[in-house]
Amino acid sequence: MESTRQFALIVCVAVASSQAACVVSAELEGDDDVVAEVQQEVVVHNALTRNALTRNALTRNALTRNALTRNALTRNALMGNSFTSEALRDPESRELLSFIVSCALPEDESFKVEVGGKSYTFTGELGLAPEWGTRQGSCGETCQEWVSACLLARVNYRGEHVTISIRGQNEALSSTKRERERYDVPEATYYGNVFLETQRRFACLAPGKRSIPRVCGDSLNNCVVDVVGDCRDVCDGPRADGSFLHCSDSEPLLELPCGGRIFPPRTDRYKSSVTVFLE
Repeated sequence: MESTRQFALIVCVAVASSQAACVVSAELEGDDDVVAEVQQEVVVHNALTRNALTRNALTRNALTRNALTRNALTRNALMGNSFTSEALRDPESRELLSFIVSCALPEDESFKVEVGGKSYTFTGELGLAPEWGTRQGSCGETCQEWVSACLLARVNYRGEHVTISIRGQNEALSSTKRERERYDVPEATYYGNVFLETQRRFACLAPGKRSIPRVCGDSLNNCVVDVVGDCRDVCDGPRADGSFLHCSDSEPLLELPCGGRIFPPRTDRYKSSVTVFLE
């Protein structure tokens, strides 16, 4: 244990001498992060089912997944592509698309599609990736991670409608004092990318929490998200609004005396994450 402590001190000194903050955690992006300390929050409903997220045709098939993210999130783009138009015959695909549109597009945007002789309307709400809905739009890595974090936060184990407060470092997530006072019970932070061939679905627990019954049910075993640990250990923050950012998919190997952390090799960090608060 003493040798570990000495090693940690050496690491801290080495890092300090190279004018870095401490090995660790996040690579903050200069002034943008300072400006982003504005409190952020949005209140939404959640009822996305696990099956709709993990097993539907929109994200299960690589060709369909690429057809979705490489093209605009519009009626013409969706129905003009045989892969996505066919996928939307699946009710779970339509369920997922409704939440994708709600997360990505702003509330003043919507579109209708005709599937099997029936009309379905998909309406924007949060506007986390508005560029995806433009005529020549697409959804790159940053867009995918914001929408993924939003989707994961809105999964409900029983498919029930529950109102949640979502906060994070995105200008679309506005806040009000009334909302922060009403939704003051931190639950977890969600992050990952569900548009990859192998979905990456992660969450970390709010300080003091040991479970996420809304998303995972009675146990963390076989949960739709991989619960990494305490958000204080795997993310930066909390920020002024209680949200965490720059979260890792692994717990740190070592906590440094200087306040930093050393993570395992090949640990991925996600700049886009959302923290959920309940009433």
